[in-house]
This record gives sequence, structure tokens and C-alpha cells, in this order.
Amino acid sequence: MNNNQDHFARHGGVHFSNNVSHEQINEFVRQLPAGRRESLFEVLQELQSNGLITIHNDHVFTDGEGKLGGSEEC
Repeated sequence: MNNNQDHFARHGGVHFSNNVSHEQINEFVRQLPAGRRESLFEVLQELQSNGLITIHNDHVFTDGEGKLGGSEEC
């Protein structure tokens, strides 16, 4: 399944797209060693390295509440 919807990481606002289903991503993350799941950055890197997501280096970010481009509080 190729679910190419745009998503943004809740913390850090990194823009990415899924290359597989949410279920496959969740299963992959559950199988990572506990120490590799502590950092969202590391989880995103693992997902990209294994082809499950594509991180877009397009300088489009969101704030912690999902607002594109951030907010005055950020």
C-alpha cells in the first residue's frame, strides 16, 4: 500500500510522507529496541532508512499544535 499523504511530526514539525500503511509503521516501531524509540528524530531516521517514510527537506515545518510555519509562541 502506498499512502502518500503529507504528515508533520508533532514535535519538531518535520514534513514527511508515508510509503506504507500506518499499521506497518507502528509494527516496525514496536519492534525497535527500547533505546532506539526514545528519540523521535532517531525513529524518523530509522523509518526513512528502511523506506517506510520519506522525509521532505522542503523547509516546511509546523509548530507543536500543527500550525504550518509556526506561531508567535514558537
